[in-house]
Amino acid sequence: MQQLEKQISWCLKKGSERKRHRGLKPINPNADLANAHLKKAEHNFKAMASFQKTGFSDWSVSASFYCLYHCLLGILAKHGYESRNQVCTFAVVEELINKRKVVNLFLEDLKDIADLDVSEQMESSDIISIREDFQYSTKMAL
Repeated sequence: MQQLEKQISWCLKKGSERKRHRGLKPINPNADLANAHLKKAEHNFKAMASFQKTGFSDWSVSASFYCLYHCLLGILAKHGYESRNQVCTFAVVEELINKRKVVNLFLEDLKDIADLDVSEQMESSDIISIREDFQYSTKMAL
């Protein structure tokens, strides 16, 4: 079994463990939920712009990550998944891209959100690394 398939299998197992799971759970494909995630993404985009404009770039970084992340959750909802784990979200979206079930998003785009190569994460400039740097450091501006 390939690494991606192992990751998704682990995520599905975590998703079946209890009612409030911490993994990936199959659901009926849900366009309403997908659209709700896109509305949340728009909300986070507005927050990002507002934070940037008012001098809170450290918070705009987090808002930009969650803007992109809710877009990915929308993709999952459309394809019949609920995720409560970022690693699981990225794994399923990568699989959907590989299987050409998502055609307007490419692995390069996904890598801009999350570095998919674990060996290079320490030197990464993906949005997760930038968000974590701002969230856990004393930096307040880009």
